[in-house]
Amino acid sequence: MPDLESIVEEIREDWTLKNQVRDSTLQRSRMLIRLCANSIRATHRQEYDEAGALLHEARREAESMIGEAAPFGDISDSGYLLDALKELAEAALTLAFATGGQLPTPASLSVPNASYLNGLGEAAGELRRLSLDAMRRDDLAEAERYLAYMDDIYSHLVTLDFPDTLTRGLRRTTDMVRGVTERTRGDLTTAVRENLLQEALKGFEERLQLQAGDEG
Repeated sequence: MPDLESIVEEIREDWTLKNQVRDSTLQRSRMLIRLCANSIRATHRQEYDEAGALLHEARREAESMIGEAAPFGDISDSGYLLDALKELAEAALTLAFATGGQLPTPASLSVPNASYLNGLGEAAGELRRLSLDAMRRDDLAEAERYLAYMDDIYSHLVTLDFPDTLTRGLRRTTDMVRGVTERTRGDLTTAVRENLLQEALKGFEERLQLQAGDEG
């Protein structure tokens, strides 16, 4: 029968290793979040190659983080790890929407379903920014494309009625998506009306000029 000292020492060794993994996971999660934020910023600047390179680095960081944490269920299921993976999903989905590329799956990103779906919801906020930027460029067709993506995201998320312990706050994320989608729809409607008014005024001015020329 093992004595108390050997029992406690075994626990100490286990906790020492777990604490090291926890510290490493925290560091990797922070790095992952930074890489994803930088990738999203590059996407908004339309620097898609840079965004893809940062995303590739983020995915490698995520793979290392997941691998280290795998033996410890409480670390693998920790909020900071899952939040970092949510950021990875958001960055990857934002880049795919912006470029019209193939959407990554949870499996391809090694991201849990709840983190993926919450990341998808967060990507809707980035789509709003992309849509507003397109409106400023007077590219209303592009703005409408992003709004259509937002509508699609909301229409799917709203159908997922599961307990919060499973979805990890997806209902709140879905409510956020609905809000940003409706605001974007209002902004785009205003932009379209202003564009139509400008076209009408331009046509009216051209007719006046032609009329003045005929009278001269």
